[in-house]
This record gives sequence, structure tokens and C-alpha cells, in this order.
Amino acid sequence: MKGLGDGDSSTGPGEVTRNDFPEDFFFGVATSAYQVEGGRAEGRRGDNIWDVFSETEGTIVIANGDIAVDQYHRYKEDVDLISKLGFNAYRFSLSWSRIFPDGLGTKVNEDGISYYNNLINALLDKGIQPFVTLYHWDLPYNLQTSIEGWLTKKIVEYFSIYAETCFESFGDRVKHWVTINEPLQTAVNGYDIGIFAPGRKDNPSTEPYLAAHHQLLAHASAVDVYRKKFKAKQGGEIGLVVDCEWAEPFSDRIEDKSAAERRIDFQLGWFLDPIFFGDYPKTMRARLGSNLPQFSDREKELLHRSLDFVGLNHYTSRLIAHMPSTSDQFYQVQEIEGIVNWPGGEAIGPRAASDWLYVVPWGLRKVLNYIAKKYENPMIYVTENGMDDEDSKVSALEQALDDKMRVDYFKGYLASVAQAISDGVDVRGYFAWSLLDNFEWAQGYTKRFGLVYVDYKNGLSRHPKASALWFSKFFKGAQ
Repeated sequence: MKGLGDGDSSTGPGEVTRNDFPEDFFFGVATSAYQVEGGRAEGRRGDNIWDVFSETEGTIVIANGDIAVDQYHRYKEDVDLISKLGFNAYRFSLSWSRIFPDGLGTKVNEDGISYYNNLINALLDKGIQPFVTLYHWDLPYNLQTSIEGWLTKKIVEYFSIYAETCFESFGDRVKHWVTINEPLQTAVNGYDIGIFAPGRKDNPSTEPYLAAHHQLLAHASAVDVYRKKFKAKQGGEIGLVVDCEWAEPFSDRIEDKSAAERRIDFQLGWFLDPIFFGDYPKTMRARLGSNLPQFSDREKELLHRSLDFVGLNHYTSRLIAHMPSTSDQFYQVQEIEGIVNWPGGEAIGPRAASDWLYVVPWGLRKVLNYIAKKYENPMIYVTENGMDDEDSKVSALEQALDDKMRVDYFKGYLASVAQAISDGVDVRGYFAWSLLDNFEWAQGYTKRFGLVYVDYKNGLSRHPKASALWFSKFFKGAQ
């Protein structure tokens, strides 16, 4: 019963070509600072919440990001790799505590500014556009201990100071800014389930919504600073990155259709509705009541249209059915059940290494069309898309590099993006996650998302996988 919503793509995954995309389309790879950078004790960087969380017994599967894959020292090598593979953009994040070690914004760490200047200049020297994320989950630890991080409104002020320093230091060359990456994951995994730093889970009915609320206000405040002080002179653009799995109704029952709509409200609507419509979705207000914070009139004004583009991180899709619940935990309060098999028993798609990641290319087209229809066709970048392999201790290097499933994944998902563009969706770029195998948060180094294999046992040497080479051929018009 594959037919609910015509899930199958009309274009076969092998048929997508570079010519299916606009000439000025950005094709990039993405990383984040804590996952690849390392250099924890170098350049006067301050600790962040992941540094400390990773030291807590039982939180991380293997190791930490103290060294990660050492991009701090090997950025020139990595920039050369991006260039040789043919990508024209690189999305990376800045470490807040490398720029302000205590997070307070009282004294800039010039070593941190210098490092990012060198990285940005190296990219531009190779004709690669930097897409810079200000916050990808690595809050300065001092802000967590002194003001409870994202739970306190004071953090909006500190984030604005940090953002302004970055615009001032790098905005003459950086023309594409992201304020915050996946605020949902920080809110839910950091302040509800507790599997991400800072690992809080005692107040699931209130804390995730406070953390999300303050991230939204911090985003809007940073955008306000950029537009008032820098945009006219620097000529850049600024947006927010949200994450969304497509939610396909499990059946034609009205309950399942409503549940699928709720699921998307609790992902996209949570962050985009306040920006486009002035408040959280009605479905969230109905289920959360007074636990969902209110916006003042001034805050609504600040949030209004506070983005030049929507960044979308998308990996997978789910079938969604209605499931009654009395729990106040984030996933239960939605009253949904995520299902990975069609009513007839067939899987929604092949499973990657992570138990949550199924390969469902048509879901990306549906998410992109949903955003275009609901939010007046904004400019969109697909800021992350990819799949993982298990880290195998026994595979020969040749086997690890032959990632046929990932090649098929990218063929299918890129075809889905091309179809969305032909549907009229304003997609301007696509970023594969990830450039390198790296520290995969709570999974440590057990999962490999990279286009480039990192040999953890042999000096962190880099080896392009078949998927990386496929992209090179794709850019040249070959298959």
C-alpha cells in the first residue's frame, strides 16, 4: 500500500543530473565545530557544554570531541578536499567559546577570530562560499552554570553580542549566515530527554519550550542586529535552520491525517509559525496550554519575517498514526505514533545504520513543497541531508570506501530536490552531511556519515568514499 500521497518518485534515482539544477545553485558539504574541530585546549578556547557532558559517565557511546577529526589543524587539507571534489560551498559552525571563552562577550579571543579568518580565507581562495552557522549546540559552559543556558532570557543578550562580533569580524567575506541549527534538538534532547548536553530531563513539561522560546528570540535578535548594522554594507543573507522528518499519514482515516499534520506542526511550525504568523501553532497551544510561553507584542514584531531563507535539515520520513496519550513528554503529548512499515507490512524504505534513519527520498520533495505552500514560498537551502554506516572494526579500507547505499541515497534525494524545484519551490542550495566521518553526538564515533572516510586508527587520514567521487562525476555531468 505504497500509494498514500503518491510516495514514489517519478524520476528514477539514477537519472538526476547537474542540469536539473539552476546554474547558480550551491552544492556544498556541511560540518559543525564540535564534531570536527578539536583543539579543545588550544587557542584559548573555553569549555562548552558538550566538553563537560562528554565527561559524564554513561552519556556518550565512545570518547569526546577534544580532538574530533582535528580540523583545527587540518583545515587547509579539508578545504583542498572540498575543492578537489568540486563542491562550491561549505557550511560550518563557529565555536562560541572559541570567540568568547566565557560566553559573556566582555573580551574577544583574538586567537579564535584568527582561526576562523584563516578558514574563511582558505575557502574563498578556492572559490568556495562559506555558509556560517553561529550556534550548533555547543553553548559556552559558563553560560550554563551561571544563567542555566537557554532557560533564561538573559541569554538572548549574550547571543546578540556574540553574533554582532561575528558579523563585524567575518561579514566582509561571509555572505550566508545561519543563526541557530536545529533549535528543536537542543530543546528536546537537551532539556526533555536529556541525551544531549546539558542533559536535563527533570521538567519535560516546561523546560524544552522555554529553551525553544529563548532560541527563537535569540535568533530574531541576531537578525535584527544584522539587518540594522551590517546588511546594507555587507550585502549578505541570514536565516534559521530547522529540522523536519516528513510525516505521511498511515491511513486515510481523518485521525491519522490530523496526527501527521500535528507532527509537522511540532517540528516546523514550532519555529516557523512565530516568524511567519506571529505565534506557535494552534495544535501546540491546544496540547501544551500555559506550558507554552507567550510572546509580547514587541517580541512578535522582532520575530516577524526574521529570516531571509529557511535552512532545512532532512534525513528521513515516517508514517504517522494517531495514538492517544496522557504524558507531557514531547513526543507523547503530540498523540502520534511513528511507524516504519506500510499497512501491508512493507518497510517505508531501507534502514541506514541509525535506527531512526530510513531511506525515503520522496519525503524530501514533500517537505519542501509543504514549506513553500504554507510559508509563501521562501528561499530554501537544504542545509543537511545524508545517511550513516556503522563504524566497522573489521572492514578493510576498500570495503569502507565502497558506500553504494550512500550513493543511491544521494541520487534519490537529489532527484527529490530537483523535482521540488520543478514544482516551483525556491530551493537555492543543497548540503550533504557530512564532509567527514566525525563525532556523532551521543553516538560518539560509532556512526559514519562522511563522504570522506576518516581513519581513526591511522592519524585521522582522509580517504574519499565512492559517494564523494560520485559527486565529482555528477558536477562534471557524468554518471
